[in-house]
Amino acid sequence: MKNKIPLIAIIGPTAVGKTATSLSLVEGLNGEIISVDSRQVYRLLDIGTDKVPPHIRKKIPHHLIDIVDPDEVYSAADFANDAGRAIERIRKRGKTPLLIGGSPMYYTALLGALHEDLPKDENIRRDLEAEIAERGLLALHQELENIDPISASHIHEHDPVRTMRALEIYRITGKPLSWHYKNQQKQSSPYEIFYIGLLRDRKTLYKNIARRVREQFVTGYIEEVDYLLKNGYSPRLPSLQGFGYKEIVEYLQGKRSLSSAIEGDVRATKAFSRRQMTWFKHFEPAHWFNLDDMNENKVITTSLKISKEFLEKAGE
Repeated sequence: MKNKIPLIAIIGPTAVGKTATSLSLVEGLNGEIISVDSRQVYRLLDIGTDKVPPHIRKKIPHHLIDIVDPDEVYSAADFANDAGRAIERIRKRGKTPLLIGGSPMYYTALLGALHEDLPKDENIRRDLEAEIAERGLLALHQELENIDPISASHIHEHDPVRTMRALEIYRITGKPLSWHYKNQQKQSSPYEIFYIGLLRDRKTLYKNIARRVREQFVTGYIEEVDYLLKNGYSPRLPSLQGFGYKEIVEYLQGKRSLSSAIEGDVRATKAFSRRQMTWFKHFEPAHWFNLDDMNENKVITTSLKISKEFLEKAGE
């Protein structure tokens, strides 16, 4: 870790309790929060992405939330660059950056595993777009799963951009995206991250997911999506193809009932939580807490202690 900038991050599956923990921990660290969430970067996507309310963000600064419009492309490489600038600003103010979020690829990018140098082919991209129109996105995602199950496991089946990109790379190079991840020479990263990992028993986590989805549906989620569509945002945008948004679009188009949209969102969110843990379990160094086994005060006290020890050791 010599000459590396030490960072603390809170990771774990969706609905586990990362936000509440971060708000308690950040004050003890005299810090500011950097969101590591590939959906919260989008403006106007508020309820479905479960953003921290504005009044809390006024009290505790949050970075990399509401930075691009729903129809803009925002990559993991963009995140790495923006997060790097945010980290620098926070440290110059004498504060501690606290990363919080559940997008594994963003953490990977921040640590140097960027793939902007992989080849691109516009003809292949147009072919893939035509195949989506003819065969459907699910068929292409299944094709990806057959040739590259590792990449398919962390690319949502309703994400056309990343699905096409993974297939594009395979068709150009003849090797799956996961092979390139494993064999590429990573860029040097100036950071060393210590992860505070949060878990819950699966039964509890699934109850939390179902409760949160139902709360979202009665607090303006449908109206949020309706507003986006009425203001010209295409339902085929990657930002509106994520779980929840996709189901509500189909409900508003008359393709499914409200109860079906809710249950579809719950199922997709549960599947997403499983994919997150498939990746997070490999993140090191990490200290994991099962929030069903420890009370909140104990988790915060212990997290604060080991975080300060990590930061102090790095500063020696």
